[in-house]
Amino acid sequence: MPRILIVTGEASGDLHGANLATAIRTLRPDVELLGVGGGKMRAAGVRVVQGIEQLDAIGMVGLAQLRAAIRTYATLSRFLKEHPLDAVVFIDNPGLNLRLARVAKRAGHRVIYYIAPQIWAWHGSRIRLIAQVVNRMIVILPFEEELYRRAGVRCTFVGHPLLDAVAPSYDRSELRKRVGLDETARVIGLLPGSREKEVRSLLPMMLETAARLAREDPKLQFVMAQAPSISDGLIEELSAGSGVSVRIMRDQPSEAMAVSDLLLVASGTATLQAAVVGTPMVLVYRTSWATYWLARWLVTVEYIGLVNIVAGRRVVTELIQQEATPQRLAEEAERLLHNQAVYGEMREALREVRDRLGEPGASRRAAEAILEECAA
Repeated sequence: MPRILIVTGEASGDLHGANLATAIRTLRPDVELLGVGGGKMRAAGVRVVQGIEQLDAIGMVGLAQLRAAIRTYATLSRFLKEHPLDAVVFIDNPGLNLRLARVAKRAGHRVIYYIAPQIWAWHGSRIRLIAQVVNRMIVILPFEEELYRRAGVRCTFVGHPLLDAVAPSYDRSELRKRVGLDETARVIGLLPGSREKEVRSLLPMMLETAARLAREDPKLQFVMAQAPSISDGLIEELSAGSGVSVRIMRDQPSEAMAVSDLLLVASGTATLQAAVVGTPMVLVYRTSWATYWLARWLVTVEYIGLVNIVAGRRVVTELIQQEATPQRLAEEAERLLHNQAVYGEMREALREVRDRLGEPGASRRAAEAILEECAA
C-alpha cells in the first residue's frame, strides 16, 4: 500500500492537492494519503499532519505568515525524518517547499514536484537545487518540460489543471439570464485578483474605467468576479461612490468570463483561464514601485502575462505600472469592442493558447506519474 505525503502552501495549492488526491485514490483506492493542506484536501480524504496550522489560515501576509511558515518547516522536517513514505509530493509554493524538498531527499524519500517553480521567469539558479533534490518534476506549462530535461531533471508535462476546472463550453444566454443581464447588451467583466493588496490597487482603477466606458455607451453592463478570499466588506468599501452598477459573481470566475464580451483582468493565472474560456481581455497590473523595480531586475521574461508567455508573443495588451490608468484601460477596451478584426484575431490567438495547454485530465496524468514513481 503506497504511503504518500502531499505538501501544499496556499489556497490554490489546496485545490490542486485535492484534485490530485482524488485522482490518486481513483487509481489506487488502498493508498494512504497524508498532507499539509486545507479544507479541500481534507474533504478529498487526505489526513493532515498534526501540529501544522490549517492551510486556510496561512493566507495572511506579514508576521503571521512568517511564523506559520517557520512552524510548518520545523514540524514537517521532523515528520520527514521520522516517518517512512513512498513519495513526497510538493505542490507549487517554492519558497518553503524547495527547502523541505532538500530535507525530504536527505531523509531518503522519493521527491516529486507538481506545478513547477517559475524558474523560467526568475530564480533560474533554483534549477541546480531541483536537479539535486527532485526525482521527478510534473509540469503544467508546455515549454517547461524541455527546460527541465536540459538540466538533467526527469520531467513530465501533464497539461494544465484549468482544463478540468473550466467547462468545455458555456451557455452564455442562460448564464446571463441567471445573473440578470440583458442578453443583447455588451458585458464587461472585472477581475481584480484574489489578494487583498492587488484588489485595493486594481479595483478602483477598473471601476473608474467602467464609469468612463459607461459614459460612452450607457447600455454597457458590468460584472465582477469576486474571489472567495476577498470579503464582501472590501468590495463594498472600494465600490462606494463609483457610480457604476456592477453585478457581483462570487467564486464563479469562469462563469463571469463566459458572460462577458471583454475582460479587464489582473495579471496571473486568470489570464490563462480567460484564454480557456475564450474571452478577449486587457491585462493590467500595478504594485509598489519598490516591488516593480525589484521584479524588473529579477525577471528574465519579456511578458508578465501567462497568456502571452504561453503564446510566445504579445496577444493581449499588458498595461503595467504607469500605463495602468483608467484612460489607457478604457482606450484598449474601446479598441477591442469597436474593431471586430482585432477582436477576432485575439479570440483566435486565445484558442491557440488553449490548445497549447494540453488536454483535460492533468490531475489523473499527474497521479499516474506519482504512482509510477512509488513503484520504481
